[in-house]
Amino acid sequence: MIKKMTKFSVLAYTPEVTGVLEKLQELGLMDVTRSGKPFDDTSREDFELAKKYKELIARLESFKDKKAAGISQEPAEALPAAESLLSGLEELNNAHKNLLEEAHRAEVWGNFNSSDIERLKEIGLIPHFYGVKTKKFDASLESEYPLQVLEADENNIFFVVLETQGEPYNFPMIEMTAPAKSVNEYLEEADEVQKQIDGTKAQLASYAAMIPSFRKAYNETLDRFDLYSAAETSAKEAENTLTVINGFSFKENENKVKECLDSLGVVYLSEAAKGEDNPPVKLKNNWFARVFEAIGDLYVLPQYDELDLTPYFAPFYMLFFGLCLGDMGYGLILLIAGILAVTKVPSLKEYGKLVIWLGIGTILMPMLNGSFFGLNIYELLHIDFRGITFFPFDNMKMFWFAIIFGLVHVIFARVVSAIYMMKKDGWQAGLSNIGWSMFLVWVALVYAGSQNGTKMVTPVMTYILCYGGIALILFFAKPVKNIFKRLFGGVAAFYDVTGFFGDILSYIRLFGLGCSGGCLAIVMNALASQAGNIPYVGWLFFGIILLVGHGLVLGLSALGAFVHPMRLTFVEFYKNAGFTGGGRPYKPLTKNNK
Repeated sequence: MIKKMTKFSVLAYTPEVTGVLEKLQELGLMDVTRSGKPFDDTSREDFELAKKYKELIARLESFKDKKAAGISQEPAEALPAAESLLSGLEELNNAHKNLLEEAHRAEVWGNFNSSDIERLKEIGLIPHFYGVKTKKFDASLESEYPLQVLEADENNIFFVVLETQGEPYNFPMIEMTAPAKSVNEYLEEADEVQKQIDGTKAQLASYAAMIPSFRKAYNETLDRFDLYSAAETSAKEAENTLTVINGFSFKENENKVKECLDSLGVVYLSEAAKGEDNPPVKLKNNWFARVFEAIGDLYVLPQYDELDLTPYFAPFYMLFFGLCLGDMGYGLILLIAGILAVTKVPSLKEYGKLVIWLGIGTILMPMLNGSFFGLNIYELLHIDFRGITFFPFDNMKMFWFAIIFGLVHVIFARVVSAIYMMKKDGWQAGLSNIGWSMFLVWVALVYAGSQNGTKMVTPVMTYILCYGGIALILFFAKPVKNIFKRLFGGVAAFYDVTGFFGDILSYIRLFGLGCSGGCLAIVMNALASQAGNIPYVGWLFFGIILLVGHGLVLGLSALGAFVHPMRLTFVEFYKNAGFTGGGRPYKPLTKNNK
């Protein structure tokens, strides 16, 4: 459900607006309506400063050291110094990397002193450096030229040929670039740069100890930006002498906001928020549905005067996920993982609760066919179902179960929409959806009877479900006073019947994903079984393939099981429930470090 809001309209003298908003910010209970974000020098500076603090905090996390003492500087002073150190560290790391690469390239020429090359040139000898494949090297060249091999292995030979200055030089190979320094010289320089890197990291560790201060400064900057944004975008009246602040607060906090405004001595009006006021949206659900709000948030929030569908799609999503994953063993793993996340990792507590429920769904739904890590648990436990012909389900029954489940999902969405519309707009508004639900039930029963060779629909049921449903659609699809417009709207509404069949066929994916995951699990079991026959080490390969293989199948199948039920929820269910969406989240003006 959506929490009820109270709308406040506050009138204050423009010079006093900042003070009023500061008090409301300290209270932290009102979402102040903004017409936009001011893009001037003041807001731009705060925005850029907050961005710098955020980036700095993220980069300093890797330099944390419990032994390091913090820098005795204000965050504003420490910010540019820390940024400079980080930039310098990046340059030093690049320099160190380049020196090691140069050392690797110079290694083949051995260790020499670059001044030796200059002395050779002074006495008229110019060294030329060559490298060639070992099989292409002509050993006779050593007797024809002043040639010295510096490095040789099975693949390459590197050597130097001396040219006498003033004499003709024509060596029959392509010359390589001469190394500027020897390998030892490069390594010595790299060691010096490494010392600078270590010193810079030690300094950054001291700045990392200031992360709480940087985070506080970041929050203060955001508060200042938020406050300025609220003040500048509020409506100005009477030649900018008065400012109207519009905002919303939870109904249960109404008295606290009034007490705050009364203490400021400003004029204000308060009333129950309406949909046309575009209030912010805050969901309030029970312990079960609240877990699935994270799924709904991936789409859009409902509008303020719209029905929150979270409590209605939550159980379906849980069961759809289980049907797609399709294996009780995987469900057990998810259940254990969720429990560990809730009890051992506080930051993942809410996500852990979601994983627990998805794990429960993945244990319940595969009970239909008994899949447990690619095996049939009923056969393993020797459970005899003689006399119960419809259980456990084979693949064909699972296929039809997915279709029937989809039909129930669509009809349920229509019924939910009908009840809500009747409450909101009157009894006529929801009768069309009731008619569609009746008609779909009749079609499903007729088709099921034709497949089973039985008559599942009596004449009375046909009159009630079929003709009654058509009548409701015809006369109430467009409930206006003009009878001709009403009938025309009803006739046009029958075009939706094509969409219904497409919607219901979409639920075949539930069967397809579950079946594919089960097949992959069976394949992993078969591979592990074959590997287990290897003498002596078969047991090792058997365990590795089972663990790695089923881990990969679980990861791959869980991804599909997460996405496709979401698609069925946001497309089929939301559409048939008449969901519009587009609500904005409730964001009270408050202090981030409060």
